[in-house]
Amino acid sequence: MGLAEIATLLDVSRSRADQLARTKDFPDPRAELRAGRVWRTEDVLRWMERTGRIAR
Repeated sequence: MGLAEIATLLDVSRSRADQLARTKDFPDPRAELRAGRVWRTEDVLRWMERTGRIAR
């Protein structure tokens, strides 16, 4: 997933999602494409649970 999908999941702006993605506890991107960084959905969901950003 890219930043747009992360922003939707977190219900934040794309720029806020980018800020969060640059923090040291956010999962590393799986790839950096010409269109931008991409993450595994499972990694992002696990991070959201661990940081209290998703209802269990």
